[in-house]
Amino acid sequence: MNAEPSSLLLWLKAFHVMAVISWMAGQFYIWRLYVYHAMATDPAIMRVFQVMERRLLNAITTPAAILSLFTGIGLLALEPFYLEQPWMQVKLLFLVVMYGAHGFSIRFRKKLITEPHAYPHTLFRFLNELPTVLMIVIVIMIIVKPFAR
Repeated sequence: MNAEPSSLLLWLKAFHVMAVISWMAGQFYIWRLYVYHAMATDPAIMRVFQVMERRLLNAITTPAAILSLFTGIGLLALEPFYLEQPWMQVKLLFLVVMYGAHGFSIRFRKKLITEPHAYPHTLFRFLNELPTVLMIVIVIMIIVKPFAR
């Protein structure tokens, strides 16, 4: 049996890591933009935030989330035995929450367009920390692999 990983596996891993980094950068930044957007009072400044938010979500964050999903599925298809591991199951659970947070970030953007002060900036300050907490757990599950069999 060849112990070397296949070329396809290595390419999938490379693209998966790049996509995850881009997705996480977008998730870290979008919530911070919402903090500033919720605090803004000048309509011109609010329009600038709307453009920044749209571009961030549509050009970077959402495409990166989709690429992360498909490359992750590809990796699991090549190495399905990982699905049996408790650490992977925990990782996938937190990943579902991360995709939920991403979905909420899209919903909040739509609400901020019609009602810029519908939510207090303190809510977005709190939600700004969620991707970080989720990322910490996910990275620990992947690198440390606690609960490994």
